[in-house]
Amino acid sequence: MKYNSLNQHKSFQLLVTLSIALVGGLLFNRFSLPIPWLLGTMTAVLIVNQLSWTQLYWPVFLRNTGLIIVGYSIGLTFTKDTLKLMITHLPSMAFMTILLLLICSGMAFIISRTTSINFPTALTSSIPGGLSQIITFAEETKGIDITTVTFFQVTRLIVIIFAVPFLIFSPIFSSGSSASIPDVISEGTSSAFFPQIILFGLFSVGMALLGKKIKLPTAFLLGPILGIAALNIVGFKGPPLPASILDVSQFLIGGYIGLLLKPEKLRKKASMIPIALISGIMLVSFALLLSFLLMYQFNFSFITSFLSMAPGGADQMGIIGHELKADVTMITGYQLFRILFIFFAVPPLLKWVLRAQMHHMISKND
Repeated sequence: MKYNSLNQHKSFQLLVTLSIALVGGLLFNRFSLPIPWLLGTMTAVLIVNQLSWTQLYWPVFLRNTGLIIVGYSIGLTFTKDTLKLMITHLPSMAFMTILLLLICSGMAFIISRTTSINFPTALTSSIPGGLSQIITFAEETKGIDITTVTFFQVTRLIVIIFAVPFLIFSPIFSSGSSASIPDVISEGTSSAFFPQIILFGLFSVGMALLGKKIKLPTAFLLGPILGIAALNIVGFKGPPLPASILDVSQFLIGGYIGLLLKPEKLRKKASMIPIALISGIMLVSFALLLSFLLMYQFNFSFITSFLSMAPGGADQMGIIGHELKADVTMITGYQLFRILFIFFAVPPLLKWVLRAQMHHMISKND
């Protein structure tokens, strides 16, 4: 009886949250604001959640469903030619990733010197990796303040998700944003859409679950991307998705992001809000500068270059790239390379820093 009551309570919270998210998406869409079903949904849920009028609930499986949809669409953009092109860009991907991480390390050093936050916590807070991977690493590593890391990461993510679309859609940069890329979004459906989409959808879900099992970073996005890309390259191309389904994926991801910044965390870290905001703005600014290097080196469009460098994650930048008809394959390539590099290279580095600090403290006490 108690279980059924709890279940009904969660269902009511979900219904309220979905209604709030829908109102936010409709308002942003009505006023033609950028990425309405991501930003509008996120904004509405974020505001109501901070006001604490009612308890909100957004199950993670909704976010994961949205990621699978985005992963499928991004996977469709991969061809043999784009794969060869990505391989030629590996040195550039490595250089840009290392340069961005060095910038983040410098920011972390300044934060640790000007606040009470220790350097490992500041560095973990500043790294532009996958949100869930960074927070999981912080939870598993002694000497890192998980609350501070979560607050900084979520605050920066929200700043970036707002700043990047508005910057890109601004008159200064919006001209010439289109690029010639494979069409992965189709208005309406064709006779070939069913039943093929069911088979490709089940395959995408299977790849997401496999990715989760083998602990891929951002598994529900990366799994479908890799699986659909592999099928696409060998000649089994899935049907393109209607734009309305991409809108649904934005909705499912936006509501989840809106609930990440908990009111109690915001109250505890209120004094850190300016630092977290400045950190996010600086990262966007550095990404903007690095994007000009890409434009100069490879003659990319500004949109493709900026989204490749923007520290917002492959899912959010992939969605924005879809909206602007940018080179989604290249954007995803740079974003995923950075995620994988951070996933494999940064944890050992942070553990080394923590050990070095521990030895320094022991020797100082002796």
